[in-house]
Order: sequence, then structure tokens, then C-alpha cells
Amino acid sequence: MKHLNKVLGTAFALMATGASYGCNLKAQEKENTVLVTQSIVEKPSKHFVKIALLLDTSNSMDGLINQAKAQLWDIVNEFTHAKCGNDTRPMLQIALYEYGNDNLSSREGYIRQVLGFSDDLDEISEKLFSLTTNGGEEYCGEVIQTSLKQLDWGKNADDLKMIFIAGNEPFTQGKLNYRDAAANAKEKDVIVNTIFCGNFQQGISTEWKNGASLTGGEYMAIDHNQQIVHINTPYDDVIIKLNSKLNNTYISYGAMGYEKKAQQSAQDLNAAELEEVVVVKRAVSKSSRLYKNSQWDLVDAVEDDEAVLSKLDDKDLPKELQGKSKSEIKAYVDDKKAEREKIQKEIQELNAKREAYIAQSQKEEKGALENAMLSAIKSQASKKNMKWD
Repeated sequence: MKHLNKVLGTAFALMATGASYGCNLKAQEKENTVLVTQSIVEKPSKHFVKIALLLDTSNSMDGLINQAKAQLWDIVNEFTHAKCGNDTRPMLQIALYEYGNDNLSSREGYIRQVLGFSDDLDEISEKLFSLTTNGGEEYCGEVIQTSLKQLDWGKNADDLKMIFIAGNEPFTQGKLNYRDAAANAKEKDVIVNTIFCGNFQQGISTEWKNGASLTGGEYMAIDHNQQIVHINTPYDDVIIKLNSKLNNTYISYGAMGYEKKAQQSAQDLNAAELEEVVVVKRAVSKSSRLYKNSQWDLVDAVEDDEAVLSKLDDKDLPKELQGKSKSEIKAYVDDKKAEREKIQKEIQELNAKREAYIAQSQKEEKGALENAMLSAIKSQASKKNMKWD
């Protein structure tokens, strides 16, 4: 690949809970008919937006990867405001693949699953920062087919399922015909969106547009070398300080607790290496409903199921809670929860002022990758009766 700059607007999956209607009203109407016939009242299944990001990591793709790292949090923050037709809030999941890199196995078509569908934002960030570039062969049809086979896309007609593949070599490379991959995607109700890093007409002539059209997806061409201009605001430093306080409200527990808490801090540092404003955007994401860590944080775990406290051994708790009674532990968790909610609310309020400041100063330039992904996501989400606040 020769150039490729931004492809991760990372998008995530959205899971709605306990509502009377799904995102797709037509599918729900059909479901309601079945329920009446059977005279059984069933809860609707959870709904997801599943996004697989297929990133070219050949030699010239450093700009693309850096865009993805920086714009992940913009995408997350956008999805915070997504709603199904019944006003429930879905959750976001993302899968990540790299392709076209000589360091990858030729037997696997120079393709690697970096991460299966996940809503763990720290893990997604970590995997993005782990990507490196090297020369290789870019087989678009094969990487699409691989993601369709390996990932659990589910069979719920209400789910929004999308692939975003970015690159700048002909879409026709490789033994597996991209048309066959597109046909498979259509069978699974997966929309393939293509992002060509280069000239718009060149992308059309090298079949990137057709690769998207076959599944009803969108074709986009971006300048992968475009530099994003961020606007600093008077609220940034305060939000960054609140982010540090927010981290102190997390109570690690269990086998993965210590490691995941360290990962949280590491991804704060990774964001800071890119630019201070990226730390701000990440902090805003961490103050949203999409940043959930029930598997290792006791506050989130207890919120999901208070019974977790009675199941934990003393050795699974952090040192400050070992030897404490269940009532003492519960009181400590409640205090941390109240403290967290207060900090999250402050960050959200400051971010509203920050966004107003940016709007008044001048419009902040969005990255080409981010614009491309959000445009496709919103267009395709509307067909599932999804909307934004």
C-alpha cells in the first residue's frame, strides 16, 4: 500500500435493554405477530451495532493508523447519543483486523484478527496502538471473507452490522473474488463500506466503489495525509485533571483487576502521546455510558449485580478492602460510585461548554476518516430506525 491515513472512527456496538420495541420497527411488527399467535409475551433480544474495522497496515499506512488512534474517542462520543426507535440506548462493539503486512502469515493471506467484537474501550485503544506497518500484499476480498467467517455477527434482523475496509491498492487483488465476499456479507445482513485512501476516481476504477455497492454500502475516498486541526479550549486542563480523579474511583478486583487498571492508565498515556486534546476526548468517553468495566471494576460490577460481593473471596479484593465485612465493602463501593457520578457529570458539563467554545471560535476540522465513517453509520443506522439526540 502506498498511502492510507485514517480508518478507525472506531465505531462500537450498541446494546439496548428491556424495551418493548427493537431498533427495526418492521422486524418488530413481524415479531409482534408471532407473539400474538403464540400468546406468549417475550422480552425483545438485545440489539447491537457491530462494526468490523479492516485496516491496511502496509508500509504507507502510518497516517491511517494514527488517525484511527486519535479519532476512536470522537466515534465513541458520537455513539453515546444514539437511540433506538423506542428511545433505549444501544451499546457499541468493535472488531479490528489488519491486512497487507509482510509480518503477517502468508498462509493466512497476510491477515490477522487483532480483536474480536468488544465493548472494552481500553482494550480497543491498546490494540490500535499495537499496530505497526510493513510492506505486503493487500487482499481485500479475503480479509472481508475472513471477518465474516471468524466473527459472531448474530442473526438478529434488528442489529446494525457493518464492515469498514480502508486501503489504497486495487480492490481486486488476491485469489478470492471480492464479489463472492460481498455476496456472503449480504447473506449475513452485513453492509460493506469501502474507504479508498487516494483519488476518488482512482478508487472507482480499482473497484472500491463497486465493492461497497454490492451490499448497499457507501464508497468514500479520503486524503489519508490530511492533518486534523484541533482547537484548545479553557476547559481542557480541568477535564484532564478530572480524568485523573475519575481513575481513582475504580476498584480493581479478581484475577484481571490489577492488569486492567494498569491498562486504563496506559491508554491515558497513549492518548497523551498523540495530543493533549485526545486525552480530553478520551476523558469524555470515560464519563459516558459506553465506558463500562464490570469484569474488573467493583463499582460497575455491583451496579450490574450486587450479588457479586457475596461471591468474592477476600484474596480477590484490593488490599484496602481485604478483611472488611460485606457491609463495609458495600459502603466503600457506594462512596466511590457517588464520587464517580459527580466527576462524570462535571466532565459532561465542561465538555458541553467546550463544544460551545469550539463552535463559537471556528468549526473544528474533523478527520476525513471520522467524517467518512460517521456519514455511513448514520445513514445506515436510520434504516434500522436508529436516531441521534
